[in-house]
Amino acid sequence: MLAAIIPYPQIDPVLIQIGPIAVRWYALAYISGLLLGWWLIVKMLHQASLWKNPPFKGKAPATADDIGDAFVWTTLGVIVGGRLGYDLFYGTIFCSIWTGRDCGNLPMGYLHNPLLLIAEWNGWVPQLRGMSFHGGLIGVVVALYLFCRNRKLDVFKIGDLIAAATPIGLFFGRIANFINGELWGKPTNVPWAMVFPRAEDHLPRHPSQLYEAALEGLLLFVILQVCIRRFHLHERPGLVTGIFFAGYGAARFFVEFFRDSESMIYGWFSMGMALSIPMWIVAGFFFWYALRKPALKRT
Repeated sequence: MLAAIIPYPQIDPVLIQIGPIAVRWYALAYISGLLLGWWLIVKMLHQASLWKNPPFKGKAPATADDIGDAFVWTTLGVIVGGRLGYDLFYGTIFCSIWTGRDCGNLPMGYLHNPLLLIAEWNGWVPQLRGMSFHGGLIGVVVALYLFCRNRKLDVFKIGDLIAAATPIGLFFGRIANFINGELWGKPTNVPWAMVFPRAEDHLPRHPSQLYEAALEGLLLFVILQVCIRRFHLHERPGLVTGIFFAGYGAARFFVEFFRDSESMIYGWFSMGMALSIPMWIVAGFFFWYALRKPALKRT
């Protein structure tokens, strides 16, 4: 196998360390994604041309204050859902059915030590530390539904706005994975392969984190913005959200062929691929909901 041509840029995962307090790139990725997402949505709300046609009739679906409050709810949804989703999908389901991959004493360990449910820092089972995007997504959906119900807002219209901004957070999150040198790809001899220091075999590998940043982040962001600004698909509430679910599922499924997944189910089929299937089913529901009635006449 060829040596890696592009050296891995070793960046300290900790940006600033002041005594016991550490500011990590991963935390900054979450914060940056949330702040930029909030900024984008507020900017969209102020663009009158986006809301002049039915079903909006000149009125944006929310105010800037609504979106600010919604982001507090969705932030909690990301954190709680992301961690508990990891416990459910990987620590419980995966480790109960496919027991051959470094699961330690999980899932029974959760009963003996419930702190493991929130112990993202746990060193006993390093393969099962982290956050699940799919769990975080479920957390956001639940939080957004409860918020919209409380404020009497249309959850499908607000969901389209959140979906349009979500690829920003995905982009920064995958860049943070790359900086941390985690979730690397499979061994390869492509010219852009890299040796990740934390991989014990020191083989050149696909920088799959960058593939995900490009597909789940940049490409999906551009697609959704074109759908809204060029084709006005947000005028069918739920359609943009459906495109997001379908697009993310397709991007994640594709990149799993290059990612050295710690959760293989059978052969080349991984847990990440399996979790893409329900995303396509959910996308189908949103497509049905958005397209079930004839389009309203545009002005």
